[in-house]
Amino acid sequence: MTVLNGLQPEKVFGYFETICQIPHGSGNTQQLTDWLVRFAQERNLEHYQEEIGNVIIIKEASPGYESSEPVILQGHIDMVCNQEESCTKDMATEPLDLVVDGDVIYAEGTTLGGDDGVAVAFMLAILDDDTLAHPRVEAVFTAEEESGLFGAEAIDVSPLKGRRFINIDSEDEGILTVGCAGGVDVIAEIPFSREAYDGKCFSVKLSGLRGGHSGTDIIMGQENAVKSLGRLLYELQENADARIVTLEGGVADNVIPVSAGAVIAAPDEAKVQAVCDEYQAIFAHEFKVDTDFQLTLSAAEADADPMDAPSCRKVIAYLIGTPNGIQKMTLGIDKLPQTSLSLGVVRTLESAVKYVFCIRSSVDSETEMVARRLQCQAEALGGSTRRDGPYPGWEYAPVSPLRDLVCEVYKEQTGKDMVIEAIHAGLECGYFAGKIPGLDCVSIGPDVNDVHTPMEKLYIGSVQRTWELVVEVLARMK
Repeated sequence: MTVLNGLQPEKVFGYFETICQIPHGSGNTQQLTDWLVRFAQERNLEHYQEEIGNVIIIKEASPGYESSEPVILQGHIDMVCNQEESCTKDMATEPLDLVVDGDVIYAEGTTLGGDDGVAVAFMLAILDDDTLAHPRVEAVFTAEEESGLFGAEAIDVSPLKGRRFINIDSEDEGILTVGCAGGVDVIAEIPFSREAYDGKCFSVKLSGLRGGHSGTDIIMGQENAVKSLGRLLYELQENADARIVTLEGGVADNVIPVSAGAVIAAPDEAKVQAVCDEYQAIFAHEFKVDTDFQLTLSAAEADADPMDAPSCRKVIAYLIGTPNGIQKMTLGIDKLPQTSLSLGVVRTLESAVKYVFCIRSSVDSETEMVARRLQCQAEALGGSTRRDGPYPGWEYAPVSPLRDLVCEVYKEQTGKDMVIEAIHAGLECGYFAGKIPGLDCVSIGPDVNDVHTPMEKLYIGSVQRTWELVVEVLARMK
């Protein structure tokens, strides 16, 4: 008996559970991609598979809809793999452990992948149900969204005839997304040198922070574990003569880090402990959202000498001196950032520390400005930067028959007006709008909370209502 057996809509939850048994983190989607192709072959559906992992599956119009304009349904197949520190699951090879608790589905100890497994399940259920009324359905399953929208950037849209586009990658029921920010990753490297140093080795770690999506959750007030650890490392260097051996934190560019740690060398354990005690109190006073944080100090061993003092200063200076968080709010739109950045990952390489920033903005010139600030600061410290995965924003369209239709159906089904908004996060709609002239595009989805974190939750009732909305919108496309 499956965990989600008996939940409605049955096909949607059945396919969602199936894909949760197939590892599909970013960069590890080949198994799921091949499964999608077999799904299409078994049903004699037209399909296309691309090397990057994108899959297009086409189902012709149901009877009576042959002359209707096709519709494109789209979602991404990769998920962010993140897990609790105590969880020993290998998410690259093992299935997720699903749990149903009342109206909530979550995965034990890990992210759930509701972002964007819901879209995959919706599209599969539509493709596998001959009782539904719909025009030609062009189901687009993109890869590598979470790592930088690379699937959408690379996809060949020539098999697609539709000019109506429903993206199922929003995470709030009742909200119709009609625009999004663009952005770019900036990868900086600050070089260092090592030297012998007469000191004991310690591990200092900041963990237990809330984290979240670096776009949609950036406004929630979470602390960034890597940036906060940087403050502590600065004081350890200044007041305990500490040197960094290694520095690590974060899991992905688009995830606000929940933990970060460093191995340090210092001559006086009492001074190290005193600084950590001081910052335990400082963080307890300052952290308003991340009240369950843990700051730990323990003995450690190192297989390399620490960085020399000038290197430590540069590595820490870049860590604490670079901007982070919201840089500007959107004028006239409540609670919508215009420009932000998040330091998502820091890693110690052989001779440099690497920092990965995710910049988002609805204004291209501000994206460029923030990227140049990171570049200038790195170069001033003898380092360098490069850019990766730039993606376009999606501009609001004043006229949208599809938007009007979705809002009309939603009002009939719920008695409430659908909220229309733009978001401070990247959606693949921007790439598709650029590749397909005249595309009428919207993004919807059920409630999914705490995405990209092990606290991720998918709400069963919301999935059912969103499914009914999609099915009725398709039926009205005659």
